[in-house]
Amino acid sequence: MTDYKRDMIGYGPLPPNPNWPNQARIAVQFVINYEEGAENSVLHGDGHAESFLSEMIGTQPIMNARNMAMESLYEYGSRAGFWRLHRIFTQRNTPVTVFAVAMAMQRNPTAVHAMLDAGWDIATHGLRWIDYQSIPREVEKKHIQDCIDIHTRITGSRPLGWYQGRTSPHTAELVVEEGGFVYNADSYADDLPYYDLRYGKPQLIVPYTLDVNDMRFVALNGFTEAQQFYSYLRDNFDQLYEEGLYAPKMMSIGLHCRIAGRPARARAVAQFLDYVHQKDRVWITTRLSIARHWLKTFPYNPASTH
Repeated sequence: MTDYKRDMIGYGPLPPNPNWPNQARIAVQFVINYEEGAENSVLHGDGHAESFLSEMIGTQPIMNARNMAMESLYEYGSRAGFWRLHRIFTQRNTPVTVFAVAMAMQRNPTAVHAMLDAGWDIATHGLRWIDYQSIPREVEKKHIQDCIDIHTRITGSRPLGWYQGRTSPHTAELVVEEGGFVYNADSYADDLPYYDLRYGKPQLIVPYTLDVNDMRFVALNGFTEAQQFYSYLRDNFDQLYEEGLYAPKMMSIGLHCRIAGRPARARAVAQFLDYVHQKDRVWITTRLSIARHWLKTFPYNPASTH
């Protein structure tokens, strides 16, 4: 099994102590996914309307036509949900990483300016909010370059964090090939960063999450009301905070403007923020700060597998 193309072992029973700043027991990191205006739509040249991650759970894609209800659900995210989340985080002076899709940024520069004014860390979420599973490698490669160019033009600097989300088998290799990303977040495989060595040079991976994520509100087996979300956030935090006495970890929270930006769900986010801010030895930070801390604390060592 030495040639198996997956790492099933990771850090094993003895993960490294990340030595978070100020002896923090946990690194907490909030992501706001900004995707609205980049989803599947015949207006964007796609063959069908979007059918993923909305209040219309289980809907089927409408081929070669607009889905007006779906479009309006996405529009809520950029028109209203983003601003509600923006107020909640800025009022509490809480750092945020944005996974921003380049096409979505183009369609709402006012929101991008608000992210920049707040000092938020803006990572790229690719050119389009679509599934890249079957997209040809060269097309995906061009999309990566296009998203970097657009991101740089809009924000004034190139993105240093990468998260595609709906990846292809080529995505991770293309990110390494591009060479300019401090970290890749297209993994859910650990509670700590690690190095991916599969593609010729080490790429730092800062794993993301799909369970501590508001997307479970729009899944058939997910949350149905805000207190479930708050309870899950709190329990996840409490478990990692307890472990942090001997093995500190990171906690990522995934939010979407059209999902967590809805009033009841946003209330749960605010409640959790207030809960976390009451705790000591908590490093609330950005994904880029976590990546830079890891690179400084654990520079890649060829003698190590991680």
